Amino acid sequence: MRWTTDDWHTAGEPFRIVEGVATDGDTVAARRVHAATGEPDAVRRFLCLEPRGHDDMYGGFITPPDDDGADFGVLFWHKDGFSTACGHGTMALGAWAVRTGRVPAPDDGEATVTIDVPSGRVQARVQRAAGRTTGVIFRNVASRVLATDIPLTTSAGAVTVDLVFGGAVYATLPATALGLEVTPAHTTELIRLGREIKWALDAHPAAQLADDRLSGVYGTILFDDLGRTADGPWQRNVTVFADGEVDRSPCGSGTAARVARLAASGVLGDGEVLTHDSIIGTRFLARVAARTDDGVIPEVSGQAYRVGRSEFELDADDPLAAGFTLR
Repeated sequence: MRWTTDDWHTAGEPFRIVEGVATDGDTVAARRVHAATGEPDAVRRFLCLEPRGHDDMYGGFITPPDDDGADFGVLFWHKDGFSTACGHGTMALGAWAVRTGRVPAPDDGEATVTIDVPSGRVQARVQRAAGRTTGVIFRNVASRVLATDIPLTTSAGAVTVDLVFGGAVYATLPATALGLEVTPAHTTELIRLGREIKWALDAHPAAQLADDRLSGVYGTILFDDLGRTADGPWQRNVTVFADGEVDRSPCGSGTAARVARLAASGVLGDGEVLTHDSIIGTRFLARVAARTDDGVIPEVSGQAYRVGRSEFELDADDPLAAGFTLR
């Protein structure tokens, strides 16, 4: 087994791009279901988990698109399996597609990279100046509020939680409701309570969607309200997704979910911008790009950077081909 990866990060969150993994299915959504077993899952474990990765690694397998309307498809993965959406990964893929020439781009201007993901068709608008990528705008699927003010008793006390769809289902609540703030010093407790809330609400009726492949709570977003800038609301968040994985970035699809919630409550008006910071101090900017019958269309702006290219191979005598996790 030998695999070459192109490694990127978006606002601090890793994204490992892999080509050549065989996947079955007529659509990316179907490929995700089939990938959960067999060779794709074995490759995921091999490249994601220790000793070749780590518990907070993230990546994707490039697939064919659903049809000629997209440039390619992707199966997003993490330490626990395959996810339905990934905004930071979409930004990285846009920058990667332009850098590698997969999608042509001007030296000055913008190129649109269209990508099929399990939750639908998304875009990465890659902004260019003097032959360099200066930013990427992630245009997500329609995002909407599923339920608000759900009462929940946690080990830190009683709280109310909102469920919002941003390509995946997120539980959202203020960190202060748990006696915390979104800073590195509170990471351990943020992870513990984020996991607790995710699993407590995973089977909630509001988290069960018409397409069952999108059902269940993917992650918990804990946020701090930092007031307002001249352009709109300013918040800091940490997204604890899968089973205790921490997004170092402000989370692309999670930011889309926050856009939907803040727009529904009137905190984020049309023409305003959400300044969304991460637990490590990196930043996305987001807005409502359009309104549809299915919710709002969020656009999230950030930047992705290439980390390097790696070749991984499996020694035939290595007993840790399947990798391992300590979390």
